[in-house]
Amino acid sequence: MRKLTYLIATSIDGFIGHPDTGDGAFFEQWLTGDFPATLFGEFGDTVPTAARKAVGMDAKPLTRFDTIIQGRKSYQVALDMDVTSPYGHLRQYVASRSLTASPDPDVEMISGDLVGKVRELKAEDSELDIYLCGGGDLAGALIDEIDELIVKTYPVLLGSGVPFASAGFALRRYELTSCRAFGNGATVTTYRTAR
Repeated sequence: MRKLTYLIATSIDGFIGHPDTGDGAFFEQWLTGDFPATLFGEFGDTVPTAARKAVGMDAKPLTRFDTIIQGRKSYQVALDMDVTSPYGHLRQYVASRSLTASPDPDVEMISGDLVGKVRELKAEDSELDIYLCGGGDLAGALIDEIDELIVKTYPVLLGSGVPFASAGFALRRYELTSCRAFGNGATVTTYRTAR
């Protein structure tokens, strides 16, 4: 069975975006040194299609993910830029209760049983995994389906904002599989769900 991987950028205090807009663009200031090369090299499948083309990655084969699930607010960032298929190199799903009709034939809306759909996708016969793009509400709704967390932590404190996952209080255990520090102060930590 393939994994659902939540790969997310966060501040030290666990916020993934601005409290009012959800915008996490402030993390771009930390894309210096060897950090971007590592991200593009290891997680190139998670780079939006237009950015892949801009940096010459569009011909690169998929190595880790072939499917993306994102929340309505994350998808709205692309829609605001008139992009209806932000991850055209992947199968795209958007979880939304408010947007039921897709603005693009390459993007499927999930408005019903989200957990059931994720379980269906995880049961598919594929060598590649599923990328959970965000945000915090979506991660909270799928917290018990997430098999792997890849947390890019940036050396900033925000004080408030969109939380890493809005799942309600419960102790959930994870096993550390790797942790790397970069010259810009960022870390990438990977955990797998302790079963």
